[in-house]
Amino acid sequence: MATQHSIVTIVGSLRKESFTLKIANALAKLAPASLKLDVTTLHGISFFNQDLEGAPPADWVAFREKLQASSGVLFVTPEYNRSIPGVLKNAIDVGSRPYGKSSFLGKPIGLVSNSPGPLGGVSAAKHLQNILPGISGSIMGQPETYLNGIGDAFNDKGELVKEALQKVLQQYLEAFASFVERFNK
Repeated sequence: MATQHSIVTIVGSLRKESFTLKIANALAKLAPASLKLDVTTLHGISFFNQDLEGAPPADWVAFREKLQASSGVLFVTPEYNRSIPGVLKNAIDVGSRPYGKSSFLGKPIGLVSNSPGPLGGVSAAKHLQNILPGISGSIMGQPETYLNGIGDAFNDKGELVKEALQKVLQQYLEAFASFVERFNK
């Protein structure tokens, strides 16, 4: 039996009915057998404050341990004001500390941005590409996935109904599975 890689799938939005959460859940359902996507929301992660690093809060420790135990990390994010949401940046700060001991280090990274608008969150993805080097493993470069016009992609139960989007997500996951496999041999 092939190895199944656990992927922490970080949802960069707190909104209960966010497109980002729906996309993360759709990705988890579409994942190939070699990947198990652990959809992780950021509701319980307290604000990063370096003064607390000597005795970090339990939520920081749990988040860091989850990342360390994973085979990779997949960020799914909306775009807020041409960047990533503050809650996502906070989680990155928590996971990347203490200095030199980033829990993202050495993990293959995937990025999926989204927007109901025409640009698909491209600025958010580009900001992640600027933030993550030095604190993470390699970021998968191709295919880049910026999901635009997603407002009609889900039904009232949160299920993915847009067939074209399903195909894009499946192609992305196949590429990401190969990328993760190369890092976890």
